[in-house]
Amino acid sequence: MIIGHITGDIELIKQTAIFGGLGDDALTELLSAGSVKTPSRGETLFLQGDPANAFFVVLEGWVKIYRITKAGEETVVGVFTRGQSFAEAAAFTAGKFPASAECVTDCRLLMIPSRHLLDRIRARPEIGLTMLASTSQHLHSLMRQIQQLKAHTGAQRLAEFLLSLAPVESGACTIALPYDKALIAGQLGMKPESLSRAIARLKERGVRVKQNMATLSDVEQLRDFFEQERAEVLRTRG
Repeated sequence: MIIGHITGDIELIKQTAIFGGLGDDALTELLSAGSVKTPSRGETLFLQGDPANAFFVVLEGWVKIYRITKAGEETVVGVFTRGQSFAEAAAFTAGKFPASAECVTDCRLLMIPSRHLLDRIRARPEIGLTMLASTSQHLHSLMRQIQQLKAHTGAQRLAEFLLSLAPVESGACTIALPYDKALIAGQLGMKPESLSRAIARLKERGVRVKQNMATLSDVEQLRDFFEQERAEVLRTRG
């Protein structure tokens, strides 16, 4: 189905926002031209203004999407990790990439050619409608997340972020993070110094962050902290 895929890739792909609503037959058709790439940390995937010839799903690692301002400064638009897709909007229109993409860790990425996507949609319009519905639901979910993010403390934001990446529902686990904590801070709408304070606060909840690894001594304990913090914020604002 996919050149270079391994066990577990297909199940992960089925859980992504863009492919979540597709049946097995339609998914098989779309993935038939897909391939798995393994770019290294620091490798550029595409540059702002390049033809949008593909879109991607992150199977492992982290990718940042950024733009260069007229003053030559880099602005991070988003950071994507396992189970998330990017550049699909540009692929749908077969236009140009509106931003650049760079791997901030070693990665495994599913790449699907834009031309193949458009050919499949022309042949089976229901594929496009299903993908549109899936991405619309994902957009509404992101909007809710943004609203919630504004109401959360720094420690809450970090706790929720780590919980979303935890591979288990309970017990201890280790999570690989981008080495550049500034990227995580940007993803959470925080300044790097605020992120450092949040990390320090979560130490008492069993969270340890060293370079690019976060260790959670008890996922349930961290989840309880998040819920308690949310209840307290709602109480004080009520």
